[in-house]
Amino acid sequence: MDTDPFPTDLITRRTGDGSLTLHSPQLEVFYHSVHGAVQESTHVFIKAGLEFVGKKQVDVLEVGLGTGLNLLLTWVRCLEGKCTVTYTALEPHPLPKEQLEALAHCEDLAWPGLHEPFIERMTSPSSDWQVPLGGLTFRKLATPLQEFEAAAEFDVVYFDAFAPKAQPELWAVDVFRRMLHALRPGGVLVTYCAKGDVRRAMQAAGFTVARIPGPVGKKEMLRAIKPNAPS
Repeated sequence: MDTDPFPTDLITRRTGDGSLTLHSPQLEVFYHSVHGAVQESTHVFIKAGLEFVGKKQVDVLEVGLGTGLNLLLTWVRCLEGKCTVTYTALEPHPLPKEQLEALAHCEDLAWPGLHEPFIERMTSPSSDWQVPLGGLTFRKLATPLQEFEAAAEFDVVYFDAFAPKAQPELWAVDVFRRMLHALRPGGVLVTYCAKGDVRRAMQAAGFTVARIPGPVGKKEMLRAIKPNAPS
């Protein structure tokens, strides 16, 4: 999650479904919904994104790796044999090992065996592809979103930056143009946000945007699709 300065006041908070998240009083933001971290991530990024694309081999780009919960939920789907995933995460400000350990995401998901390889990937200083494991190939890049360049490389974007109030520069038309360029035709971008100005920025960038039902505690979210190339 690219913010400058990065919050130094992060505290662990338990959410409505029992899973943990982080809260920054400084920025007045939570990393996940207070109604349920696992529930929100599953609804927004897995159900509305990963499963929506309907492919067995999926290339994922995550904007804002954060606590790694979206990564873990995706990994679990791979281990269940539902898909194989090549996963690129943008995170200029990775969390320290101590905070990741305290969140205990693998324990919450009932996959304690993933804890060590998860922590290893989350804390690796390398930007290289990590050794594939359980159907998932992962790399973490420190590249700021505004500098990331890719052309038709991804099937789905998990757009999980801090809210527009905290990071307005990451919800701008030029950023969504970058995301449009990074996606293959028919590719999908999903986010928890449903603000009208965000929807309009996506549309101005060239996406076809729909408001769809949001997770518990939130009426709507946005799903944006890159139009297929003209035949």
